[in-house]
Amino acid sequence: MDLPLLPPVKPMLAKAVTKVPTAEHMYYEPKWDGFRCIVFRDGDEVELGSRNERPLTRYFPEVVEAVKAALPERCVVDGEIVVPRGDRLHFEALLQRIHPAKSRVDLLAEQTPASFVAFDLLAVGDESLMETPFAQRRARLQEVVTVTESVHLTAITQDPDTAQRWFEEFEGAGLDGVVAKAADLPYGPDQRLMTKVKHVRTADCVVAGFRWHKSGPIVGSLLLGLYDDSGDLQHIGVAASFPMARRAELVEELAPYRAEALDGHPWQDWANAEVVNGANGEEHRMPGAQSRWNAGKDLSWVPLRPELVVEVKYDQLEGRRLRHTGQFLRWRPDREPRSCTYDQLEVPVRYDLAEVFAG
Repeated sequence: MDLPLLPPVKPMLAKAVTKVPTAEHMYYEPKWDGFRCIVFRDGDEVELGSRNERPLTRYFPEVVEAVKAALPERCVVDGEIVVPRGDRLHFEALLQRIHPAKSRVDLLAEQTPASFVAFDLLAVGDESLMETPFAQRRARLQEVVTVTESVHLTAITQDPDTAQRWFEEFEGAGLDGVVAKAADLPYGPDQRLMTKVKHVRTADCVVAGFRWHKSGPIVGSLLLGLYDDSGDLQHIGVAASFPMARRAELVEELAPYRAEALDGHPWQDWANAEVVNGANGEEHRMPGAQSRWNAGKDLSWVPLRPELVVEVKYDQLEGRRLRHTGQFLRWRPDREPRSCTYDQLEVPVRYDLAEVFAG
């Protein structure tokens, strides 16, 4: 490649705030829920860079072809890879696209084709725009991007009321919140120079197991469940992000609930589960799957009697599961586990994704 910026380039990041900022000379965009991607194009040569600097190129051949038809011959464009399905984004289908087999990649490219949403221009031709104010980068981006069925230019506004409406409505199309950028903002790789507002909610969940932390016999994450209409405890995600000292304390707190935990445990028949030796030599169950992002990641788990209830903070759902890791808030000894059902979860009103793409 012969570009003023060469891969890898780390994307500019955003720091979280609790409400839409209203400072002067601010631009607002929808926060897309996909894979962050910086596109490097030099003629027919295209590389899709990810947030962790691992190329996404081989997983999205249809995006490679789409950007050739929509972006300038030589450019570097920041954006997001998303998978639309019906009237909303489908993150679970996007996750499935990361597959080692080329035959599977090609099949999924036809069955669940991805799109690229452009929101920043880092270079065009021989010119780097890294130090150019965002307002000018955005204007240039609008001039050079050809909107197609698979390549979109993100909506943008300078009206905070419109941004607030987007925050409230676009979640129904699978979006993640709102991002705010100052008009004079240069592009700072790996720096949290933007701000983001995401949806935050709480739920009371049953703790039915935990996973060990990678560093040793301390708790890595709590496995969370909710009861469905049939009375079955469904695994909905995990709570993590504990300080190291707290992880050690949790081992002791959870110890009483490990006794005879597999006897009648609602997840004892977890698909592909097998009995393996745990971190301390005891036996526990392994769901039998590896992380799509880290083939060496240990996903084994220790069952607990489903008697503990925890309140967690979360942002949104993906189907019937938490989209991201939940954040532990507090134990709820006042709640009966059977009272922890899906009914407590707030479901956003549906919103047509086509209207979001249309800006």
